Amino acid sequence: MRGAATRTEEAMSAIRRRIASGALSRGERLPSIRGLATSLGLSPSTVAEAYDRLVAEGLVSARPGSGFYAAERRTPAPTAVLASRADRAIDPLWVSRQSLEAEAGELKPGCGWLPPDWMPGAILRKALRDLARADDAVLTDYGGAQGLADLRGLVARRCADDGLEVGPEQVLLTSSGTQAIDLICRHLLRPGDTVLVDDPGYFNFQALLRAHRVEVVGVPYAPTGPDIARFAEILAQRAPRLYLTNSAIHNPTGASLSPQTAHKLLTIAAAHGLVIVEDDIFAEFEPDPSPRLAALDGLSSVIRVGSFSKTLSASMRVGYVVARPDWIEGLVDLQVAISFGSVGPTSARLVYDALTDGGYRRHMDALRRRLSAARREATARLEGLGFRNWVEPRGGFYLWSRAPDGVDTAVLARKALAHGVVLAPGNVFSVSEGAGEFMRFNVAQLRDPRAFEVLATVLAEARRGD
Repeated sequence: MRGAATRTEEAMSAIRRRIASGALSRGERLPSIRGLATSLGLSPSTVAEAYDRLVAEGLVSARPGSGFYAAERRTPAPTAVLASRADRAIDPLWVSRQSLEAEAGELKPGCGWLPPDWMPGAILRKALRDLARADDAVLTDYGGAQGLADLRGLVARRCADDGLEVGPEQVLLTSSGTQAIDLICRHLLRPGDTVLVDDPGYFNFQALLRAHRVEVVGVPYAPTGPDIARFAEILAQRAPRLYLTNSAIHNPTGASLSPQTAHKLLTIAAAHGLVIVEDDIFAEFEPDPSPRLAALDGLSSVIRVGSFSKTLSASMRVGYVVARPDWIEGLVDLQVAISFGSVGPTSARLVYDALTDGGYRRHMDALRRRLSAARREATARLEGLGFRNWVEPRGGFYLWSRAPDGVDTAVLARKALAHGVVLAPGNVFSVSEGAGEFMRFNVAQLRDPRAFEVLATVLAEARRGD
């Protein structure tokens, strides 16, 4: 017996074929619902559903009191052809664009997220089923100005686990971690300000800051945190307004901030009135917590941001800001002004239900163990190709590796793209472009042997000068 969905699609296909073949001209009236139902042997309700879906697609238009018509306008052709992926400049947006635009079957060891089968799909499906039974207001209403109180309370409790005592009123939910940083930049920066980032550091910090028309300055990053001597020099010479960094499992290096470096950094920052934005997105991947600038500072001049895209879902995106009350107040007003409130209650409730599911903790425990094994395996295979890790990360899914023989990793990345493999060359992470010998690898995306076969091939081509 055919299902309702199959019968509806049958009716839709019949109309599409008639329009495509010219049997129905643009602007011509379609058969009545009852007429088409009779000719196809379907129920009128099935045909009505098919017509409504074709209207939503733009293929059909509805005229009240008259019926349904083949749409008169075709989708306009693009006025310009996008440059090919291979021709794109290798800049801070390169890895993001290549990863997001990768076709099915391409490998993405340069991307910044886990494969779908590493994510808690069963927990998300259960949360979706529960969400389907929620009140209509959860499914249709705007969220509050700060976001779902339950989820803000959960974020506050997680902060307390790190020694940072805050209440839900000091938490603002956003649509992503990137939007959280964007809001902070809008609130605290003006064009022409100077902002400090790690070098190497997360490439999207650079891309986002350039959109705010500020000057971006890099501070060399060491295995225990930023180079403190250089950090102090930059603050004295350039007076930056903000410093953006990761404390837990630094991106891209995988390093962890040491207690000594954290204390020195905060002392110097306080003397110069520097505001620090601490992106804590990788916190749950740590086996044991490392120092947190927000906790040590008490949110006096440090703002914590994060999201759940790395551990839960990049599709159901929810981020957050934790900050002192006066900054939260300003950020709430700003978010209302530009997006009319916080993240919607549907996404926030889904994330909250998934995070409080009894299986989530077990999922994370298993994920940390799985990543540990994947890091060991990837390290061994990369060493066989001549790559060497800069540090041995305590957790997470990144390896920051030096290529053999001083090979330019931008060259490797372009060559690998031709083989259907997206890599993350070092200089996209470096303001000074001083990381050309490095590559960031996502160990969870290196499970397919083809990735290493392509690496071996492009290394050989680079050495020959092909």
